[in-house]
Amino acid sequence: MADYEALKKRVEELAEKEWDMPAIEARIKKLSKEGIPKKKLEPKEILANREQILDRVQLRAEENNRILMNCAQSTALALMEEFGLGNIDIIKALAPFPGIGGTGEMCGGITGSLINFGLYFSNEDLLDSEGMDKLMVNAQKFMASFEDVVGHWHCADIIEKVVLGHRLNPGESPAAMATFAREKGFEKCCLIPGIGSRLAAGFIIDSMK
Repeated sequence: MADYEALKKRVEELAEKEWDMPAIEARIKKLSKEGIPKKKLEPKEILANREQILDRVQLRAEENNRILMNCAQSTALALMEEFGLGNIDIIKALAPFPGIGGTGEMCGGITGSLINFGLYFSNEDLLDSEGMDKLMVNAQKFMASFEDVVGHWHCADIIEKVVLGHRLNPGESPAAMATFAREKGFEKCCLIPGIGSRLAAGFIIDSMK
């Protein structure tokens, strides 16, 4: 069950955090220009450093969101960078995914994570039913974990119950977006990509056992 008191405390910490914006921007610009570096994953090493990796992925997702102001892109990019998955075209394609086109529906912390599940758990054989079964099992477990930690799947509910404390859909109008920015919604929403990417990274790492 979601610990709303702890979540709101973390939200306020992120709202007041001093971000190293030049360093974050430089890292993202480098990825945009050079692409996602490919990696040869070493399961033993990754499992031995599980907590360190989870901390790094969470921090990067939070930092990404502070610059990109896009939870789906920020979540996906943190995971892709850590595990050497995908490419920048996928990040571009995720641009309209926060709240599914800004409608307040599925959170980008979920969709950005599920993109990485597809990249990691599936393969080039589109008829591989066994791989698809493994993907779906992990996807459903991840979504249950996300709901357990955050309390909700939908952007509008997360904004109301965790991020701002009242109902607001920033995507519905320029005025709503301005209100969201004025109330430090973009800074506070960094919490959600951090949680989503950390949970997703945990499932990827644990699958290596």
